[in-house]
Amino acid sequence: MSTVGTRADEQSLPPLQPPGDSTGLFGVFRRRYLLKLLVQKELRVRYQASFLGLLWSYIKPLIRFLTYLIVIGYVIGLKDLEGYPYHIFSGMIIVTAFSETLRAGTRSVTKNKSLVRKMNVPREMFPMASVLVTAYHVVPQFVVLLIAVWLAGWHPDGPALVAGVLSVAILVTFSLAVALAFSAFNVYYRDSENFTETIAHLVTWSTPMIYTFEMIADRTNGNWIEQVYLLNPVAIAVMLSQRCFWVPTLEDPATGVQPDNLQLRGVLMLVACLAFVWLAQRIFSRLESGFAEHL
Repeated sequence: MSTVGTRADEQSLPPLQPPGDSTGLFGVFRRRYLLKLLVQKELRVRYQASFLGLLWSYIKPLIRFLTYLIVIGYVIGLKDLEGYPYHIFSGMIIVTAFSETLRAGTRSVTKNKSLVRKMNVPREMFPMASVLVTAYHVVPQFVVLLIAVWLAGWHPDGPALVAGVLSVAILVTFSLAVALAFSAFNVYYRDSENFTETIAHLVTWSTPMIYTFEMIADRTNGNWIEQVYLLNPVAIAVMLSQRCFWVPTLEDPATGVQPDNLQLRGVLMLVACLAFVWLAQRIFSRLESGFAEHL
């Protein structure tokens, strides 16, 4: 009787599953409260024992903006470009957001190694929290930009608003993809942090933020170099942002030279970035089984 009862109990039990959470990004969104707590923790740690606290998130971009404005605009001579401050600011927000997410996302798993070892949660939650922390700082900067361009006579049309949405969507998806991939690589190879610093430096100069796309077009005449340049998701996001905020401030929007079919390029780039997220998720899932051992 006892043997029969034991066999019946065993048959009623669910199949064995791995002890870790394998639900990936879907599991992150199902644990929104825990994600909120992790974001709050990241913000507290970042501004711990800081006198100015959150103000640093605005002081540093302001200093960077003024540096670009003075050195590139007045020393090199691009100040004659109409609406040049808005050209810089609309691109700088995108580049800064991507660079910060890349750096913070790469370190997100290693700096939370105690939680990784102890908590049964989707580990994708850590790079996702880095994306949200960056968004927490970037949204007010967009508000400042909106006020500035509105005072400058901003008159956006439908394509400009579509470009703005595409810019943000590309920024978020591509930032999430690189945060997922490099956070996993960094557990195994700590050189990843140096590699991401190099990427962040290159992104500043490989996007038309402190110079115009017209300069690229004039020097390449649409050859393969220009096409390779346009394969950069951050560059496309920058130009879409400029199409949304900078171009509508111009007296003649046609003078704001941008690539042909920019919105179509943006849609295709967004599809590619979603594919990057899927690929990065697969890489993360493949490597996370060794996180506890390597940490």
